Formats: sequence, structure tokens, C-alpha cells
Amino acid sequence: MPKAKAKAPPAAGIIHALVGSDESEVKQAAAELARELTPPEAGEFGLEVIDGCADNAEQAANRVRSTIEALQTIPFFGGAKLVWLKNVNFLADSITGRAAAVQEALEELDNVLAAGLGENVNLLISAIDVDKRRSFYKSLAKRAEIQIFDRVDSTRSGWEEEATEIVRKRAADRKLRFAEDALQLFVLLTGGDTRQIENELEKLDVFRAPEKTIEMEHVRDLVPLSRSGVIFELGNALAARDLERALKLVRALLDQGESAIGILLVAILPTIRNLLLAKDLMEQYRMPRPAVPFQFISAINRLPPDATEHLPRKKDGAISGYALGIAAQNAHRFERAQLLAGMEACLAANVRLVTSQLDHELILTQIVVRVIGDEKVVANSESGRMSGR
Repeated sequence: MPKAKAKAPPAAGIIHALVGSDESEVKQAAAELARELTPPEAGEFGLEVIDGCADNAEQAANRVRSTIEALQTIPFFGGAKLVWLKNVNFLADSITGRAAAVQEALEELDNVLAAGLGENVNLLISAIDVDKRRSFYKSLAKRAEIQIFDRVDSTRSGWEEEATEIVRKRAADRKLRFAEDALQLFVLLTGGDTRQIENELEKLDVFRAPEKTIEMEHVRDLVPLSRSGVIFELGNALAARDLERALKLVRALLDQGESAIGILLVAILPTIRNLLLAKDLMEQYRMPRPAVPFQFISAINRLPPDATEHLPRKKDGAISGYALGIAAQNAHRFERAQLLAGMEACLAANVRLVTSQLDHELILTQIVVRVIGDEKVVANSESGRMSGR
């Protein structure tokens, strides 16, 4: 008689942890993974969910102990099950997360995990803003299959490139195509926030079907223009020598309550300075005009240190390469003498804004026109404003 085949041992339980600062991404990925891991043959008994969003330390400790109880409960009818500790908010560096009661409960859970999960019992933990210095997280990292979803940090150098790749991928999933200038603006307006990126792509998707190509005017019409977005757009308009749009954006910033001196120092002056710096680098080192800003960043990184020591930098000490890359795309529109005159005009405008009683919008209008217009337009602008007073 042939020997009976040995029965395969029951599958050992697996721990999955999805964590990070990007709440939208963590929730979406956890929901998808929960659907995959829930045993289809177990029906409603195949998934046990514990709400990990606690209001206080006592509630958080109770949720952890409920998770332990669920892990130690034998699945109904001997089948498999998934325990999901969902939307945990007490693994963060917070008052609740640091509470002794919570730490004690987490230590109990850690001991249970160390001993091993029951047969065919899987654990899924999804948590926001986890403090990775805590002992529970360090232990979890050793035992679990971890996925990390962190928001793009727009205060750090290079965030634009990371955000651009996110937008490209999500747009491709929807079969959307961005014109390059439209993509740059979309990235700046959404700031790497995945939830906003998804929401705005959905609007663009509905609006553009079936053409699917996103142009600059579509982004301008459909994506909300934040303060930083208006400043970025003003810089773009100056660099592109789009006088009409530049003047409209100056008015929009003033209507939002921005000070004239702030507009000058945050939008106009940096744009002219970056155009001058980019033009100087391109002429001195024979750098070609980039098709996208990141090409210019790569070219800058290949220059010797003494060639870049004068370039503007961010708080982390990195070169503000993205802004220079955009300037490099537009530097061919200007002569060096024009940009030098523009820098001098900014200095004069700064003095006039601080010391004179002239209308602030008039001063900003004059400098915008001087940079990207001609003297006849300046004269007409001045006489028109004076006659209307």
C-alpha cells in the first residue's frame, strides 16, 4: 500500500504593519491589504477589526488588550482569520503615546507577538505618525512585514522631484498626460500631498476625458491657487515675459492682503536673481537649456564647489536647484544687461516702497513692466494710474 501523504503543517501567522505620516496613503493601502488577507471562505468571521483611534491613554490601552484577546481567540470553525488594529494614533510621540498605561499594554502585545501568532491568524496594524524611537516599533520592525508611507516633506531639498514622480505615476494610472509646464505648476500647487494630488487628478480626469492631455490652462482653471501657488505663478509669468498675467497676479496677491514689499522680496527679486544666476552659469560653463528643471539640477551638481558657492540655498544647506532649473528654461528670453537692470530696479523699488508715499501697486507695476516690458508701456502705465487717482 502506498504511504499516505503527510499533511502540511498549518501556516504560521504573519504580521503586517503599514505606517507613516501620509494618512491617506496608509488608510488606502491598509484597506487593500485587509481585503487581500481576509480569508474568503471564513465569511464575516474571517476579519476582526479593532479601532486604534483612541481619545485617551485608558482607551488606547483597552484597544491594545482587545487586540491581544482577538489574536488569542481561536478562529471560528477552525479556519483562518485576520485581526486588524486599524488607524492607530497612539504610537506617535504624543501625550497618549507616552503614557505609562499605553506603554505597558504595548509591552504585553510585544510579548504575545514574540511568542508567535496562532495557526492561520494574521495581524495587520495600520498607524499614523509612528514614533520610530519607541521599543515597540523597533520590535515590530524585526517581526513584521513593514510598509512605510511618509508625506513628501516640502521643506527639504529635492521634494519637487519626488512629488513629480508621484504625480506622473498617478496620472499614468488614469491615462492622463501632462504638458511639462502644467506638470510643474500642478506639483507646486499640490505640494506633494497625496490626498490633494488624487482629488485634483480626479477633477482633471473628468474634465479632460477623452483627450486626457493636461495643459497649463486646465491646471490654472481647476486646481485651487494657494498663496505659494500665486507666488510661483508670478515668477513663471515674469520668466516667460507674460506681462498681462504678471500684472494680474500682482493684483491678486495684493487683494489677498500680501504686502508690496513681501511680493517684491519673495516673488519678483528671487525670479530676476535666479534668471541672472542661471544665465551666468549657462554662459560660463556652456550648459545647454534644460528641457526640464531636473536636468539643470544634475548639471549644477557636476560643477566644482567653487562654481556653486554663491548660489541661493535652502535651510538644509542644499542648493535651490528647482527654482534655478525653471530659470534656466527661460534665461534665453533675457539679455544679461536686462537682468542686471532688473536687479537695480528691485533695489530702487525697495527704497521707494519704504520711504515714499507712492501707491504700492503702481511701484510693483512699474518694476514688472520694466523687467519684461518696454519704456513706452511703463510711461502709459504711469500716466494711466495717475489720471485715475
